[in-house]
Amino acid sequence: MTTEKRTSCLRLGCLAILAFALSACSSPVKGPGGTIAKVKYYHLMPFFTPQTTNQTILFERQHYIYGAVTKKDIVDRFGHYYAFFWKADDRTGPVTVKFEYQQAKSGLSKRVQELVIDDIHRSNVAKFQVVGSEYQKSGRVIAWRVSILRGKEELVSQQSALWN
Repeated sequence: MTTEKRTSCLRLGCLAILAFALSACSSPVKGPGGTIAKVKYYHLMPFFTPQTTNQTILFERQHYIYGAVTKKDIVDRFGHYYAFFWKADDRTGPVTVKFEYQQAKSGLSKRVQELVIDDIHRSNVAKFQVVGSEYQKSGRVIAWRVSILRGKEELVSQQSALWN
């Protein structure tokens, strides 16, 4: 087998593994009272501009920087952006979307952001961001977990591979 064929097979194998990993990550997670259909994640990194002509990739970066005028405004937008697409089986009463995460420089401490949703629709989106001074001080998010709660009852939850 020539080097060119080996390289081609290796690339094809890597693409197959990547496709499998991405499909495993995007499958819906069902819980006793709801579903997390999709997790959309974006990391707006400092000092990095994608070297591509693909307008969809360039648009996403511009979308998160939109409206920032000064350099400080742009720096404050650097960080992680999460959008969780979810559904609840019972749409009565409020639910709490709880986002727990760990950052690279914060050791084992876990941080929490919560969002209370009173008006539950058939399909819902909860958005969270770890940006600004929190991102600059504690670094990137290395593990996360999201839970949909009604009172003390957990309807559904999903976590990253590194969450413990």
